[in-house]
Amino acid sequence: MIITVTLNPALHVHYQADRLVQGAANEVGRVRHEAGGRGLAVARLLHTFGHDVVVAGLAGGSSGELIRIELARAGVATQFTRITAESRRVVRVADASTGLVTSLEEPAPYITTEELGRLAADYRAMLDGATAVVLCGSLPAGLPAETYGSLTSYATGAGVPVILDAGGSALRFGAARGPALAIPDSRETAGPEAADAGTPDRLAGELMAIGAASVVLLTERGIEAVTAMGRWHSAITPPGFRDASEQTLAGRRDALVAGFVPGVALGWSWPDMLRHAVALSASVTPDAEPDLDAYEKLLPEVIVTGPRS
Repeated sequence: MIITVTLNPALHVHYQADRLVQGAANEVGRVRHEAGGRGLAVARLLHTFGHDVVVAGLAGGSSGELIRIELARAGVATQFTRITAESRRVVRVADASTGLVTSLEEPAPYITTEELGRLAADYRAMLDGATAVVLCGSLPAGLPAETYGSLTSYATGAGVPVILDAGGSALRFGAARGPALAIPDSRETAGPEAADAGTPDRLAGELMAIGAASVVLLTERGIEAVTAMGRWHSAITPPGFRDASEQTLAGRRDALVAGFVPGVALGWSWPDMLRHAVALSASVTPDAEPDLDAYEKLLPEVIVTGPRS
């Protein structure tokens, strides 16, 4: 069983309007709810490929209940720790007349010390029989930055490998506790927050020096895996990849993370892990859904080079 942990899930509420007028009452023609969050997306992708997966984390209120219901409809099991506060919502209003989408994102709920303690107890009980743990996404209010570090320690202490997908101090606290794989937030390795071209290499070195067994980097050069054996490189860029929507890019990152999970759990070689993860990432549709036919076609086209020092 693979456990994916999402500490800050969101209920995505999608509204479709013929025309959106600010400052006026707008009729909505269509409403759709979707359970959102990195760990939830990773779990759905793993379920699509036939893996036994369960979603853990924190959820509360009517939004939390709808998140559970939406995952159940997708066939994904959940074992959320219940909280008193309402899980956040992300409201997206699509204006059919302009094609523009307006998003309203609620703040994360505050998590109490008592709720964090119950989460730790629930999580540790789930580790018996687990084959891998995926920790990903942001931390809600009230949780200390070392939360991922504690959750990583519990898993590694039970002999369960951890895939950590995070950024900032949460990433570093988690990496210091020995995850099998750390995947830094892309904002740390590309774009304006990366100081220069050497930033990804320095970050990988830092994370491995403090405890991560390996690091996967999403850079302008493609996907790189930094391991004890050396550095592996792979890239496949379908047409329109760089110009894709924000939703599609997020879906591709979720698919990339999901792609490494079975390899870490089952001990695949790095070339096999990279081929699977990169092909899965590149096969995501504009709706952030996996296209299995596209995946099968892309898999033999993925070229992996390495290892190099």
